[in-house]
Amino acid sequence: MWNFIENQIFKMKWLYDLVEKGMEGIGLSMESKIGASIHFFFYDTIKIVLLLCTLIFLISYIQSYFPPERSKKILMKFRGMGANIVSALLGTVTPFCSCSSIPLFIGFTSAGLPIGVSFSFLISSPMVDLGSLVLLMSIFGIKIAIAYVVVGLVIAVIGGTIIDKLHMEKYVEDFVLQSQGMTEEIPLEKLSLKDRLKFSKEQVKETFLKVFPYILIGVAIGAGIHNWIPGEWIEKVLGNNNPLGVMMATALGVPMYADIFGTIPVAEVLLQKGAQLGVVLSFMMAVTTLSLPSLILLRNAIKPKLLALFIGICTVGIIVVGYLFNIFQNVLL
Repeated sequence: MWNFIENQIFKMKWLYDLVEKGMEGIGLSMESKIGASIHFFFYDTIKIVLLLCTLIFLISYIQSYFPPERSKKILMKFRGMGANIVSALLGTVTPFCSCSSIPLFIGFTSAGLPIGVSFSFLISSPMVDLGSLVLLMSIFGIKIAIAYVVVGLVIAVIGGTIIDKLHMEKYVEDFVLQSQGMTEEIPLEKLSLKDRLKFSKEQVKETFLKVFPYILIGVAIGAGIHNWIPGEWIEKVLGNNNPLGVMMATALGVPMYADIFGTIPVAEVLLQKGAQLGVVLSFMMAVTTLSLPSLILLRNAIKPKLLALFIGICTVGIIVVGYLFNIFQNVLL
């Protein structure tokens, strides 16, 4: 039963076969590089869009129960590492990219939450949302998907705890600190089922329009790598023979701006071509958590020393996790 669910629902083998038959109908062979590239592009794009829209709808419905005001109230009830854990878990049902998470991070900090708790949310939100769990399952399987989410949450909790223990509040910009205790208490609305469904539909439309260009770019890059770049090249640069592959992938991911939906097609092909598991997952984590545009936005809310600490913690965490995935690759695949 699980094999059926994994193959037909998550990996959508029926769609793979359907696209292949459609190509055969117009005279395109899967044996040619062009035919294989076109098949990869249409199959992966349609698969990701179908999963994406379904996931956004379901996650947005769950998210309707956790608006910012309610999330603040929940987090205020916890102390110490427990607050970091809850904050990281709340990050899994909130925005899909780091730039969208930063306004919530500012709101949480302004509301008086410990700075480390806000950072646990900021790290977790783009890296390990529930959508990434299902999408990773659709390509890499359940073991890798769960392992990715767990280590992402661990990085978020440890990173937030370190920042909290170092008492970095003084490195938050003044306009955020000055607003602490002054945030207006907004009454929580009691949404009806109709309201929640409407909210979920609006989120599907808004998020889809925002991430679809990155999906197309990611799938196009994946199609090019899959059929036009020799696997020997990728294996030489990102495979077992290069002990610096994880660090290279992390450094490559930082300047990019995308989300997990755009990076998964690239990661899928790199793994198929011989790249190590830890290398491709480090690349994904770096793109989603440390993208340059999000760091520029974050700099408006925190001072350089705290920003450097945040980057350092995330970078070290991603690299360590990458090497751990490389070590246990044979167990997970």
